Amino acid sequence: MANILIVDDSRTSRRVLKDMLERHGHTVVHEATNGQEGFDDYGKFNPDIVTMDITMPVMDGIEGLKLIHKSYPNAKVIMITAAGQNEKVKEAVENGAVEFITKPLDENTVISAIDKVLQS
Repeated sequence: MANILIVDDSRTSRRVLKDMLERHGHTVVHEATNGQEGFDDYGKFNPDIVTMDITMPVMDGIEGLKLIHKSYPNAKVIMITAAGQNEKVKEAVENGAVEFITKPLDENTVISAIDKVLQS
């Protein structure tokens, strides 16, 4: 089971994701609302996995990913993207994202992405 940091500006998305993860035995160690908070919280909570929304105010998920990866090269970050954000997906892969989940969130997809990352 994994300790997971959720980074998403939507309270609803965070709650839905947290419920899915906890139903499958994972622990949500913290929730952040933008990339900067995600980076700061990564250092505090040292999670096994980060789920990072791409589109957020203050600092988006790509910038948050870059910060995390620069300081913590082994960080496992799963990007959460709205459909049609192919350019952003490409940019995230180039900057170290390990997996992708598309909104709307599907429980089986979320859990299989987490499991895949844990096994890698």
